[in-house]
Amino acid sequence: MTNLTGGKAQATHSYNQILKSSAMIGGSSAVNIVIGIIRTKAMALLLGPAGFGLMGLYGSIANMAQSIAGMGINSSGVRQIAEAVGTGETIRIEKNVAVLRRTSLGLGIVGAVLLVVFSRQISTLTFGSDQHTAAIALLSLAVLFGLISAGQMALIQGMRRIADLAKLGVLGSGIGALVSIPIVYFLGEDGVVPALIVTAAMSVVTTWWFSRKVEIRPPAMTASEVMRELAPLLKLGFAFMASGFLITGAAYAVRTIVLRLDGMDAAGLYQSAWTLGGLYVGFILQSMGADFYPRLTAVCGDNAECNRMVNEQAQISLLLAGPGVIATLTFTPIAIALFYSTKFMAAVGVLRWICLGAALQVITWPMGTIIMAKGAQRIFFVTEFAWTVVNVGLAWSCVRYFGVNGAGMAFFGSYLFHGLLLYPIVRRMSGFRWTPVNKRTGVFYLFMITMVFCSMYILPFWLATIIGGVVTLLSFVYTIRTLLTLTSHDWIPRPMLRLMSWFRLASIGS
Repeated sequence: MTNLTGGKAQATHSYNQILKSSAMIGGSSAVNIVIGIIRTKAMALLLGPAGFGLMGLYGSIANMAQSIAGMGINSSGVRQIAEAVGTGETIRIEKNVAVLRRTSLGLGIVGAVLLVVFSRQISTLTFGSDQHTAAIALLSLAVLFGLISAGQMALIQGMRRIADLAKLGVLGSGIGALVSIPIVYFLGEDGVVPALIVTAAMSVVTTWWFSRKVEIRPPAMTASEVMRELAPLLKLGFAFMASGFLITGAAYAVRTIVLRLDGMDAAGLYQSAWTLGGLYVGFILQSMGADFYPRLTAVCGDNAECNRMVNEQAQISLLLAGPGVIATLTFTPIAIALFYSTKFMAAVGVLRWICLGAALQVITWPMGTIIMAKGAQRIFFVTEFAWTVVNVGLAWSCVRYFGVNGAGMAFFGSYLFHGLLLYPIVRRMSGFRWTPVNKRTGVFYLFMITMVFCSMYILPFWLATIIGGVVTLLSFVYTIRTLLTLTSHDWIPRPMLRLMSWFRLASIGS
């Protein structure tokens, strides 16, 4: 009886920890969503679909360059620091931090120089001409700032300073919006690149402000000591770099395919749908990466504990993501009008397909973290490469036949493939199995999401919207009731608990 009680208490504590970190990151993401609505709405009105598509292409180029030059040290740095923190050895932590900071700056400079050198070729490959060469060369500053910021962010995340991560996310996006919107207002399309540069510079300022709070004394290190610390950082980082390049390269390739086959307006529609589709699910994945990945890394040698944590995280993520995905599917036209303008209404179809893919992404991501946490670089790279090939291949085929909607179909198809690929791999690697509870939760939400999606194409709009609204409400109630059975109620503010009690969702005395 004692073991059962202890096991339940341990599970409740674990769920509470997941929800606490998700609430912190999610709360900041909620504020970021509001900021994003303002920023995106302003950019859409100022630039229109074509200008918005141009901004997406420039952003993809900068992200891809940052992924290549960064050598994956933002992800490998998190893992190295988390491992060092787990040992409690202060000198090891200090050495890891010192090497991470120096390497981030060095790689940032290298990445900026390379982007300038190859700016003409990138312009020709992307746009079919060299007229964007100067703008792409200027993006080198965004790459430099982005890599410096990524190194500082890795320190904060590796030390598991979740509250600081939440705060800097809000400050970075808020300040970035305040300075980027006026730039585009006065300069139009010519202000897109300066706006991206200034936004990246603001992220350096905010990450530096919070990383300086980590009391780490720079140790005296010889060249051999630096190389000894740098070798594992770059070795693991290379796998992350390859993965990051594949992900950002796929995003760049899909946007280029849409641009070449359907035009700049279509590229803008796809960018608008991509931005909106990733807002809600993005905070789920962000909270996973912020706290869950470092925690999983610390126990990656214990398969049973590792699998338990993945199942718990997956369950919470499904419960949090499900209602949001269903609501987005239901109220897509309203969301498009709110975030953008009526000029973007043609993005409704592609946004719905992206929502389906995002739902699968929430399921596959926790499994992928097992491979990352165990440091299986080769397997990690192979799975990401396979996903990239499928994603780009499907995009090329689907966009040719279905227009911009085909890009959303490709995103959905790629994550369906990704889930089928990952499950047998992690099952063999750690003995991972989905728990019966997770199977039921997954089937419940996938059925609801599929029903709402299909109703939008089969039934009259008014009837489909009513059905979607009812399903959204039911899924929200299901999520709340399930979360309340999994956790203690200490984390819920008293006024909210009284409101839940009034709706019979919770008992104040529980």
